[in-house]
Amino acid sequence: MSILTILIIFFLIFVLPNFKVVHEGFQGVILFLGKYKRTIDPGLNFVFAPFEKMIKVDIREQVMDIPTQEAMTQDNVSCMVDGVVRFKVLNPFTAILKVQNYSSQISAKAQTALRDVIGSVTLDEVLTERADIANRIRDIVDSAAEQWGVDISAIEIQNIEIPADMKRAMAQQAEAERDKKARIIKAEGEKEAAIKLAEAAGVLSGSKGALELRTLQTLKEISADPSEKIIMTLPNTFFEVIKPSEGK
Repeated sequence: MSILTILIIFFLIFVLPNFKVVHEGFQGVILFLGKYKRTIDPGLNFVFAPFEKMIKVDIREQVMDIPTQEAMTQDNVSCMVDGVVRFKVLNPFTAILKVQNYSSQISAKAQTALRDVIGSVTLDEVLTERADIANRIRDIVDSAAEQWGVDISAIEIQNIEIPADMKRAMAQQAEAERDKKARIIKAEGEKEAAIKLAEAAGVLSGSKGALELRTLQTLKEISADPSEKIIMTLPNTFFEVIKPSEGK
């Protein structure tokens, strides 16, 4: 066996396995005999096995579900809430070596923060100020995750379920509000119509014969339909209006 062949076999068995590929979106944490040595970037890297060990860490933005939590609001209404956490590892060394399973820690902290924040607000605030509540939860979780080398970019509240009897009460309240608004609009319309009628009556009463002429016009409009029969009693002033003036 030639020396070249021996060198090739040695390279394939002992050297080649020490080359490790780190893909884009990941970094590698290198431990030398169990102690942190360095962090490597994407690409082809040499890891001196068996003395060195590489742990790959995903540094892309990740999304984690917050399991449905039962929370009690400040006004003692029980509701079921879930959401998602968006986070990114900024320091692989800290995320791997300073905390055991950073993903589980983030999930646990998010669940606790969600229940605490929901418990500090009313049901009305939960339903109408979802974004503000989510930001408060994010601030709490991010404060803890910063120590683990992780950045919490956003927390989103997705579903909020309230008891059925509370839903019915809210629906009835909404219906009552719509009815109230409709009555107000109708009353305002009637008020405006009454004002217009009063103004028209003032104009007609101030002009002799104006009311009778308006009556004639109305009769003409009604008589356009031949199927309609109209019986009216006309005042004496009506004939005075249509009688030719004396002296003509």
